[in-house]
Amino acid sequence: MSDAPKKVVLAYSGGLDTSIILKWLQTEYGCEVITFTADLGQGEELEPARAKAELLGIKPENIHIVDVREEFVRDYVFPMFRANALYEGLYLLGTSIARPLISKHLVDIAHQHGADAVAHGATGKGNDQVRFELSAYALDPSIKVIAPWREWDLTSRTKLLEFAEANQIPIAKDKRGEAPFSVDANLLHTSSEGKALENPAEEAPEYVYQRTVSPEDAPDTPEYIEVTFERGDAVAINDQAMSPATILTALNDYGRKHGIGRLDFVENRFVGMKSRGIYETPGGTILLEAHRGIEQITLDAGAGHLKDSLMPRYAELIYNGFWFSPEREMLQAAIDKSQEHVTGTVRLKLYKGNVNTVGRWSDHSLYSEAHVTFEDDAGAYDQKDAAGFIRLNALRLKLLAARNAKF
Repeated sequence: MSDAPKKVVLAYSGGLDTSIILKWLQTEYGCEVITFTADLGQGEELEPARAKAELLGIKPENIHIVDVREEFVRDYVFPMFRANALYEGLYLLGTSIARPLISKHLVDIAHQHGADAVAHGATGKGNDQVRFELSAYALDPSIKVIAPWREWDLTSRTKLLEFAEANQIPIAKDKRGEAPFSVDANLLHTSSEGKALENPAEEAPEYVYQRTVSPEDAPDTPEYIEVTFERGDAVAINDQAMSPATILTALNDYGRKHGIGRLDFVENRFVGMKSRGIYETPGGTILLEAHRGIEQITLDAGAGHLKDSLMPRYAELIYNGFWFSPEREMLQAAIDKSQEHVTGTVRLKLYKGNVNTVGRWSDHSLYSEAHVTFEDDAGAYDQKDAAGFIRLNALRLKLLAARNAKF
Protein backbone atom coordinates (compact mmCIF):
# COMPACT_ATOMS: atom_id res chain seq x y z
CA MET A 1 0.00 0.00 0.00
CA SER A 2 1.43 3.35 -1.04
CA ASP A 3 -0.22 5.15 1.87
CA ALA A 4 0.66 2.45 4.41
CA PRO A 5 2.24 3.81 7.60
CA LYS A 6 5.94 3.14 8.11
CA LYS A 7 5.94 3.48 11.89
CA VAL A 8 2.94 3.17 14.24
CA VAL A 9 2.61 3.93 17.96
CA LEU A 10 0.07 1.54 19.47
CA ALA A 11 -1.85 2.06 22.71
CA TYR A 12 -0.93 -1.32 24.16
CA SER A 13 -2.34 -3.00 27.26
CA GLY A 14 -0.55 -6.32 26.89
CA GLY A 15 -3.90 -8.10 26.70
CA LEU A 16 -5.09 -10.40 23.98
CA ASP A 17 -6.91 -7.84 21.84
CA THR A 18 -4.09 -5.29 21.63
CA SER A 19 -1.55 -8.09 21.13
CA ILE A 20 -3.57 -9.24 18.14
CA ILE A 21 -3.67 -5.64 16.91
CA LEU A 22 0.11 -5.41 17.29
CA LYS A 23 0.67 -8.47 15.11
CA TRP A 24 -2.05 -7.40 12.66
CA LEU A 25 -0.32 -4.04 12.15
CA GLN A 26 2.93 -5.85 11.41
CA THR A 27 1.37 -8.28 8.96
CA GLU A 28 -1.17 -5.95 7.34
CA TYR A 29 1.08 -2.92 6.86
CA GLY A 30 4.58 -4.37 7.23
CA CYS A 31 5.30 -1.43 9.51
CA GLU A 32 7.45 -0.94 12.59
CA VAL A 33 5.36 -0.90 15.79
CA ILE A 34 6.12 1.09 18.93
CA THR A 35 4.07 0.36 22.03
CA PHE A 36 2.82 2.72 24.71
CA THR A 37 1.38 1.33 27.94
CA ALA A 38 0.04 3.86 30.45
CA ASP A 39 0.02 3.21 34.18
CA LEU A 40 -3.21 5.00 35.02
CA GLY A 41 -3.62 3.23 38.33
CA GLN A 42 -5.65 0.40 36.82
CA GLY A 43 -4.33 -1.93 39.50
CA GLU A 44 -2.56 -4.36 37.19
CA GLU A 45 1.11 -5.29 36.93
CA LEU A 46 2.30 -3.70 33.69
CA GLU A 47 5.76 -5.22 33.29
CA PRO A 48 4.25 -8.36 31.64
CA ALA A 49 3.23 -6.01 28.82
CA ARG A 50 6.92 -5.38 28.17
CA ALA A 51 7.70 -9.09 27.99
CA LYS A 52 4.70 -9.68 25.73
CA ALA A 53 5.75 -6.89 23.38
CA GLU A 54 9.29 -8.26 23.18
CA LEU A 55 7.89 -11.72 22.48
CA LEU A 56 5.99 -10.23 19.55
CA GLY A 57 9.17 -8.76 18.12
CA ILE A 58 9.16 -5.21 19.47
CA LYS A 59 12.61 -3.75 20.12
CA PRO A 60 13.24 -2.83 23.77
CA GLU A 61 13.81 0.82 22.82
CA ASN A 62 10.36 0.85 21.16
CA ILE A 63 8.51 -0.22 24.31
CA HIS A 64 7.21 2.62 26.49
CA ILE A 65 5.62 1.93 29.87
CA VAL A 66 4.93 5.23 31.61
CA ASP A 67 3.56 5.97 35.08
CA VAL A 68 1.11 8.80 34.37
CA ARG A 69 -0.90 8.62 37.59
CA GLU A 70 0.13 12.01 38.95
CA GLU A 71 -0.29 13.69 35.56
CA PHE A 72 -3.69 12.03 35.16
CA VAL A 73 -5.08 13.28 38.46
CA ARG A 74 -3.35 16.69 38.49
CA ASP A 75 -3.97 17.77 34.88
CA TYR A 76 -7.18 15.92 33.97
CA VAL A 77 -9.16 14.61 36.97
CA PHE A 78 -8.74 17.64 39.24
CA PRO A 79 -9.65 20.24 36.58
CA MET A 80 -12.75 18.19 35.81
CA PHE A 81 -13.73 17.99 39.48
CA ARG A 82 -13.40 21.76 39.85
CA ALA A 83 -16.42 21.80 37.55
CA ASN A 84 -18.30 19.09 39.53
CA ALA A 85 -18.72 17.44 36.13
CA LEU A 86 -21.40 14.75 35.79
CA TYR A 87 -22.51 13.41 32.41
CA GLU A 88 -26.31 13.14 32.24
CA GLY A 89 -26.43 14.04 35.92
CA LEU A 90 -24.82 10.82 37.17
CA TYR A 91 -21.63 9.63 35.47
CA LEU A 92 -18.29 10.88 36.80
CA LEU A 93 -16.56 10.44 33.42
CA GLY A 94 -13.86 8.02 34.58
CA THR A 95 -13.23 6.45 31.16
CA SER A 96 -13.75 9.66 29.20
CA ILE A 97 -11.16 11.72 31.05
CA ALA A 98 -8.34 9.19 30.57
CA ARG A 99 -8.52 9.12 26.76
CA PRO A 100 -7.09 12.57 25.98
CA LEU A 101 -4.10 11.83 28.24
CA ILE A 102 -3.40 8.54 26.44
CA SER A 103 -3.71 10.29 23.07
CA LYS A 104 -1.31 13.02 24.19
CA HIS A 105 1.35 10.45 25.00
CA LEU A 106 0.71 8.51 21.79
CA VAL A 107 1.31 11.68 19.77
CA ASP A 108 4.35 12.71 21.87
CA ILE A 109 5.94 9.28 21.37
CA ALA A 110 5.11 9.40 17.65
CA HIS A 111 7.01 12.68 17.40
CA GLN A 112 9.88 11.26 19.43
CA HIS A 113 10.26 8.28 17.08
CA GLY A 114 9.34 10.01 13.85
CA ALA A 115 6.25 7.77 13.52
CA ASP A 116 3.57 8.71 11.02
CA ALA A 117 0.62 6.98 12.70
CA VAL A 118 -0.95 6.00 16.01
CA ALA A 119 -3.31 3.09 16.65
CA HIS A 120 -5.87 2.16 19.30
CA GLY A 121 -7.99 -0.85 20.18
CA ALA A 122 -11.38 0.85 20.53
CA THR A 123 -14.26 -0.70 18.63
CA GLY A 124 -16.41 1.00 16.03
CA LYS A 125 -19.46 0.94 18.31
CA GLY A 126 -18.15 2.90 21.26
CA ASN A 127 -17.20 6.40 22.35
CA ASP A 128 -13.49 5.74 22.86
CA GLN A 129 -12.66 5.71 19.16
CA VAL A 130 -14.02 9.25 18.96
CA ARG A 131 -12.14 10.41 22.06
CA PHE A 132 -8.80 8.94 20.98
CA GLU A 133 -9.01 10.29 17.47
CA LEU A 134 -10.38 13.78 18.14
CA SER A 135 -7.63 14.24 20.73
CA ALA A 136 -4.92 12.98 18.39
CA TYR A 137 -6.03 15.23 15.54
CA ALA A 138 -6.27 18.25 17.86
CA LEU A 139 -2.64 17.69 18.89
CA ASP A 140 -1.29 16.81 15.44
CA PRO A 141 -3.58 17.39 12.43
CA SER A 142 -1.20 15.47 10.15
CA ILE A 143 -1.15 12.26 12.22
CA LYS A 144 -2.71 9.13 10.75
CA VAL A 145 -4.95 7.14 13.11
CA ILE A 146 -5.45 3.42 12.60
CA ALA A 147 -8.50 1.76 14.17
CA PRO A 148 -8.19 -1.97 13.37
CA TRP A 149 -11.68 -2.82 14.64
CA ARG A 150 -13.06 -0.68 11.81
CA GLU A 151 -10.78 -2.24 9.20
CA TRP A 152 -10.13 -5.93 9.77
CA ASP A 153 -12.31 -8.98 9.18
CA LEU A 154 -11.70 -10.47 12.64
CA THR A 155 -15.32 -9.93 13.53
CA SER A 156 -15.79 -12.63 16.17
CA ARG A 157 -14.02 -14.02 19.21
CA THR A 158 -13.41 -17.25 17.29
CA LYS A 159 -11.63 -15.43 14.46
CA LEU A 160 -9.54 -13.46 16.94
CA LEU A 161 -8.42 -16.65 18.68
CA GLU A 162 -7.65 -18.31 15.35
CA PHE A 163 -5.51 -15.33 14.34
CA ALA A 164 -3.74 -15.42 17.71
CA GLU A 165 -2.96 -19.13 17.42
CA ALA A 166 -1.78 -18.77 13.82
CA ASN A 167 0.64 -16.02 14.89
CA GLN A 168 1.89 -17.65 18.12
CA ILE A 169 0.25 -15.04 20.33
CA PRO A 170 -0.14 -16.47 23.87
CA ILE A 171 -3.76 -16.90 24.93
CA ALA A 172 -4.66 -17.03 28.60
CA LYS A 173 -6.95 -19.96 29.32
CA ASP A 174 -9.73 -17.77 30.62
CA LYS A 175 -9.70 -15.85 27.34
CA ARG A 176 -10.71 -18.89 25.29
CA GLY A 177 -14.30 -18.50 26.36
CA GLU A 178 -16.54 -15.46 26.18
CA ALA A 179 -15.82 -13.05 29.00
CA PRO A 180 -19.00 -12.26 30.98
CA PHE A 181 -18.31 -8.51 30.65
CA SER A 182 -15.51 -6.12 29.64
CA VAL A 183 -13.71 -3.82 32.06
CA ASP A 184 -11.91 -0.49 31.76
CA ALA A 185 -10.06 0.65 34.86
CA ASN A 186 -7.93 3.55 36.04
CA LEU A 187 -7.25 5.38 39.28
CA LEU A 188 -10.59 7.20 39.06
CA HIS A 189 -12.93 4.31 38.30
CA THR A 190 -13.80 0.94 36.86
CA SER A 191 -16.33 0.55 34.06
CA SER A 192 -17.96 -2.79 33.26
CA GLU A 193 -20.04 -3.29 30.12
CA GLY A 194 -21.42 -5.96 27.81
CA LYS A 195 -22.40 -9.63 27.99
CA ALA A 196 -23.98 -10.27 31.39
CA LEU A 197 -24.84 -6.57 31.69
CA GLU A 198 -26.49 -5.97 28.33
CA ASN A 199 -30.08 -6.42 29.55
CA PRO A 200 -30.82 -3.25 31.56
CA ALA A 201 -33.82 -4.94 33.21
CA GLU A 202 -31.57 -7.42 35.05
CA GLU A 203 -29.74 -6.43 38.23
CA ALA A 204 -25.98 -6.66 37.82
CA PRO A 205 -24.49 -9.65 39.62
CA GLU A 206 -22.40 -8.82 42.67
CA TYR A 207 -19.23 -10.28 41.13
CA VAL A 208 -19.16 -7.39 38.64
CA TYR A 209 -18.16 -4.99 41.42
CA GLN A 210 -14.39 -4.96 41.90
CA ARG A 211 -13.57 -1.70 43.69
CA THR A 212 -16.16 -1.60 46.46
CA VAL A 213 -17.63 -3.90 49.06
CA SER A 214 -21.39 -4.23 48.98
CA PRO A 215 -22.95 -1.44 51.09
CA GLU A 216 -24.78 -4.15 53.05
CA ASP A 217 -21.40 -5.64 54.02
CA ALA A 218 -19.75 -2.29 54.81
CA PRO A 219 -18.87 -1.45 58.44
CA ASP A 220 -21.79 -0.88 60.79
CA THR A 221 -20.01 2.13 62.30
CA PRO A 222 -19.65 5.38 60.31
CA GLU A 223 -16.20 6.84 59.68
CA TYR A 224 -15.39 10.55 59.58
CA ILE A 225 -12.65 12.11 57.46
CA GLU A 226 -11.59 15.67 56.65
CA VAL A 227 -10.53 16.81 53.18
CA THR A 228 -8.73 20.14 52.74
CA PHE A 229 -8.88 22.15 49.51
CA GLU A 230 -6.79 24.93 48.01
CA ARG A 231 -8.26 26.83 45.05
CA GLY A 232 -10.65 23.98 44.29
CA ASP A 233 -8.18 21.07 44.47
CA ALA A 234 -7.88 18.58 47.33
CA VAL A 235 -4.47 18.87 48.99
CA ALA A 236 -4.78 16.95 52.28
CA ILE A 237 -6.76 14.29 54.11
CA ASN A 238 -7.01 14.55 57.91
CA ASP A 239 -4.38 17.32 57.83
CA GLN A 240 -1.87 15.12 56.00
CA ALA A 241 -0.65 16.78 52.80
CA MET A 242 -0.58 14.45 49.79
CA SER A 243 0.02 14.56 46.05
CA PRO A 244 -3.03 14.45 43.74
CA ALA A 245 -2.71 10.74 42.86
CA THR A 246 -2.01 9.83 46.49
CA ILE A 247 -5.14 11.67 47.62
CA LEU A 248 -7.32 9.89 45.07
CA THR A 249 -5.77 6.55 46.03
CA ALA A 250 -6.51 7.17 49.70
CA LEU A 251 -10.08 8.27 48.95
CA ASN A 252 -10.53 5.09 46.89
CA ASP A 253 -9.55 3.06 49.94
CA TYR A 254 -12.12 4.85 52.11
CA GLY A 255 -14.77 4.43 49.44
CA ARG A 256 -14.00 0.75 48.89
CA LYS A 257 -14.31 0.03 52.60
CA HIS A 258 -17.70 1.75 52.91
CA GLY A 259 -19.27 0.63 49.61
CA ILE A 260 -19.34 4.16 48.18
CA GLY A 261 -19.48 5.08 44.50
CA ARG A 262 -21.51 2.39 42.72
CA LEU A 263 -23.58 3.39 39.68
CA ASP A 264 -25.79 1.30 37.40
CA PHE A 265 -26.32 3.62 34.43
CA VAL A 266 -27.88 3.57 30.97
CA GLU A 267 -26.19 6.38 29.06
CA ASN A 268 -26.50 7.93 25.63
CA ARG A 269 -23.33 7.25 23.68
CA PHE A 270 -22.04 9.95 21.33
CA VAL A 271 -22.29 7.50 18.42
CA GLY A 272 -26.06 7.29 18.89
CA MET A 273 -26.95 4.18 20.88
CA LYS A 274 -27.82 3.66 24.52
CA SER A 275 -25.43 1.60 26.63
CA ARG A 276 -25.73 0.09 30.10
CA GLY A 277 -22.65 0.20 32.30
CA ILE A 278 -21.70 -0.51 35.89
CA TYR A 279 -19.37 2.15 37.23
CA GLU A 280 -17.43 2.24 40.48
CA THR A 281 -15.92 5.59 41.42
CA PRO A 282 -15.33 5.36 45.18
CA GLY A 283 -12.76 8.11 45.67
CA GLY A 284 -14.32 10.34 43.04
CA THR A 285 -17.73 10.17 44.68
CA ILE A 286 -16.21 11.26 47.99
CA LEU A 287 -14.20 14.00 46.25
CA LEU A 288 -17.28 15.39 44.50
CA GLU A 289 -19.23 15.57 47.76
CA ALA A 290 -16.29 17.23 49.52
CA HIS A 291 -15.79 19.78 46.74
CA ARG A 292 -19.47 20.64 46.75
CA GLY A 293 -19.23 21.00 50.51
CA ILE A 294 -16.41 23.56 50.46
CA GLU A 295 -18.03 25.47 47.59
CA GLN A 296 -21.17 25.90 49.71
CA ILE A 297 -19.42 28.42 51.96
CA THR A 298 -16.75 29.87 49.67
CA LEU A 299 -18.44 30.32 46.28
CA ASP A 300 -20.66 33.33 45.59
CA ALA A 301 -24.24 32.48 44.63
CA GLY A 302 -24.08 34.15 41.21
CA ALA A 303 -20.80 32.47 40.32
CA GLY A 304 -21.94 29.12 41.67
CA HIS A 305 -25.24 29.11 39.82
CA LEU A 306 -23.58 30.15 36.56
CA LYS A 307 -20.97 27.46 37.04
CA ASP A 308 -23.68 24.84 37.61
CA SER A 309 -25.41 25.93 34.41
CA LEU A 310 -22.16 25.48 32.45
CA MET A 311 -21.40 22.07 33.94
CA PRO A 312 -23.64 19.89 31.71
CA ARG A 313 -22.06 21.36 28.57
CA TYR A 314 -18.57 20.94 30.02
CA ALA A 315 -19.28 17.31 30.96
CA GLU A 316 -20.71 16.59 27.51
CA LEU A 317 -17.57 17.97 25.86
CA ILE A 318 -15.41 15.58 27.88
CA TYR A 319 -17.72 12.64 27.23
CA ASN A 320 -17.75 13.34 23.49
CA GLY A 321 -13.96 13.65 23.20
CA PHE A 322 -13.48 17.40 22.98
CA TRP A 323 -11.02 17.87 25.87
CA PHE A 324 -8.58 19.70 23.60
CA SER A 325 -11.26 21.93 22.02
CA PRO A 326 -11.26 25.73 22.45
CA GLU A 327 -14.73 25.66 24.01
CA ARG A 328 -13.63 23.26 26.76
CA GLU A 329 -10.61 25.46 27.44
CA MET A 330 -12.84 28.54 27.57
CA LEU A 331 -15.15 26.86 30.06
CA GLN A 332 -12.14 25.67 32.08
CA ALA A 333 -10.87 29.24 32.35
CA ALA A 334 -14.23 30.37 33.75
CA ILE A 335 -14.41 27.40 36.13
CA ASP A 336 -10.85 27.95 37.37
CA LYS A 337 -11.58 31.64 37.97
CA SER A 338 -14.49 30.60 40.20
CA GLN A 339 -12.14 28.51 42.34
CA GLU A 340 -9.84 31.31 43.51
CA HIS A 341 -11.36 31.28 47.03
CA VAL A 342 -12.49 27.63 47.17
CA THR A 343 -10.07 26.93 50.00
CA GLY A 344 -10.88 25.27 53.32
CA THR A 345 -11.77 21.96 54.94
CA VAL A 346 -14.80 19.66 54.76
CA ARG A 347 -15.77 16.99 57.28
CA LEU A 348 -17.43 13.94 55.74
CA LYS A 349 -19.38 11.02 57.16
CA LEU A 350 -18.88 7.70 55.35
CA TYR A 351 -21.46 5.02 56.02
CA LYS A 352 -22.86 2.06 54.05
CA GLY A 353 -22.65 3.41 50.51
CA ASN A 354 -23.23 7.04 51.45
CA VAL A 355 -20.98 10.05 51.87
CA ASN A 356 -22.36 13.23 53.43
CA THR A 357 -20.88 16.59 54.30
CA VAL A 358 -21.38 17.19 58.01
CA GLY A 359 -19.09 20.20 58.52
CA ARG A 360 -17.15 22.79 56.54
CA TRP A 361 -14.94 25.76 57.47
CA SER A 362 -12.70 28.25 55.67
CA ASP A 363 -10.87 31.54 56.13
CA HIS A 364 -12.45 32.46 52.77
CA SER A 365 -16.00 31.70 53.93
CA LEU A 366 -18.91 33.92 52.81
CA TYR A 367 -21.15 32.46 55.51
CA SER A 368 -22.20 35.08 58.08
CA GLU A 369 -23.80 33.88 61.30
CA ALA A 370 -24.55 37.51 62.13
CA HIS A 371 -26.91 37.71 59.16
CA VAL A 372 -28.66 34.35 59.44
CA THR A 373 -29.07 34.03 63.20
CA PHE A 374 -32.55 33.60 64.68
CA GLU A 375 -31.34 35.55 67.70
CA ASP A 376 -30.80 39.31 67.88
CA ASP A 377 -28.57 40.21 64.92
CA ALA A 378 -27.63 43.61 66.33
CA GLY A 379 -28.74 45.41 63.18
CA ALA A 380 -26.78 43.31 60.71
CA TYR A 381 -29.90 42.78 58.62
CA ASP A 382 -32.95 45.06 58.44
CA GLN A 383 -35.95 42.82 57.80
CA LYS A 384 -38.02 45.80 56.62
CA ASP A 385 -35.83 45.91 53.48
CA ALA A 386 -37.45 42.68 52.31
CA ALA A 387 -40.81 44.37 51.75
CA GLY A 388 -39.52 46.61 48.94
CA PHE A 389 -37.48 43.75 47.50
CA ILE A 390 -40.62 41.61 47.25
CA ARG A 391 -42.73 44.47 45.81
CA LEU A 392 -40.27 45.07 42.98
CA ASN A 393 -39.98 41.38 42.16
CA ALA A 394 -43.75 40.99 42.27
CA LEU A 395 -44.43 43.91 39.93
CA ARG A 396 -44.21 42.00 36.64
CA LEU A 397 -46.21 39.10 38.12
CA LYS A 398 -48.98 41.52 39.14
CA LEU A 399 -49.03 43.09 35.68
CA LEU A 400 -49.23 39.65 34.06
CA ALA A 401 -52.04 38.56 36.37
CA ALA A 402 -54.00 41.77 35.65
CA ARG A 403 -53.60 41.31 31.89
CA ASN A 404 -54.55 37.62 32.02
CA ALA A 405 -57.68 38.40 34.04
CA LYS A 406 -59.06 40.29 31.02
CA PHE A 407 -58.94 37.27 28.71
